[in-house]
Amino acid sequence: MYAHTLQHKAEAPAPATGKKGGRQFFVGGNFKMNGTISQIKEIVGHLNDAKCDSDVEVVISPPAIYLLLAREHLRKGIEVAAQNVFDKPNGAFTGEISVSQLKDSGITWTIVGHSERRTIIQEANHFVANKVKAALDGGLGVVLCCGETLEQRESNKTMDVVLAQLGAVAKEVKDWSKIVIAYEPVWAIGTGKVASNEQAQEVHHAIREWLGKDVSSEAANATRIIYGGSVSEKNCKDLAKQADIDGFLVGGASLKPAFVDIINARS
Repeated sequence: MYAHTLQHKAEAPAPATGKKGGRQFFVGGNFKMNGTISQIKEIVGHLNDAKCDSDVEVVISPPAIYLLLAREHLRKGIEVAAQNVFDKPNGAFTGEISVSQLKDSGITWTIVGHSERRTIIQEANHFVANKVKAALDGGLGVVLCCGETLEQRESNKTMDVVLAQLGAVAKEVKDWSKIVIAYEPVWAIGTGKVASNEQAQEVHHAIREWLGKDVSSEAANATRIIYGGSVSEKNCKDLAKQADIDGFLVGGASLKPAFVDIINARS
């Protein structure tokens, strides 16, 4: 069922250690709507005490109500991301959080365009693009999510969907230096199904080719493209060896001690 591949040859795996093309490995932990005060403190405490690969950029994303709690207790060197941000300045927007409020709270990253928001809340590509622009203009780093459903993959529309999502952002943003692209096939998120190493590498490589053609060669070389979709300590090492996979956006496993094993996937 998941055997479909794109129509180009994937590159060979990169070496198991070191940076790929000068790109620093990036691992994000998306807690989604999970956690309590005590659980967040426990997760943060474990990360503070853990021996994490110093060459890996680590960012965790707890629910909005726990952002300040995480930032207050988390050691220097690990950053905190919001799971969402609004595209307008402060004002009459009930339930939203602005870029300036995140910056004021020491939150340096935000996730934008996660499939759960694209599908459940029906966030359109242009709305996602506006939020990316607002976040970048305000000085935040952005983890920009993209990915296809199972039906879209089986209809050979993977890259049509992914590039439409990314292309909307390219219309609004020229500088991609503070964007990390997270490819997350919707059919692999929280399902236990993982794209094969070859499937993931193919899409990552195609995204990098698109960056080179539609953004710039500099963006193609420097932009980190990370994989998300049921990443665990069991599959991360092989995925990390792929030439165009520069890290992971981790869901459920980021709530567990094994998150450290994923951070250290290339050690």
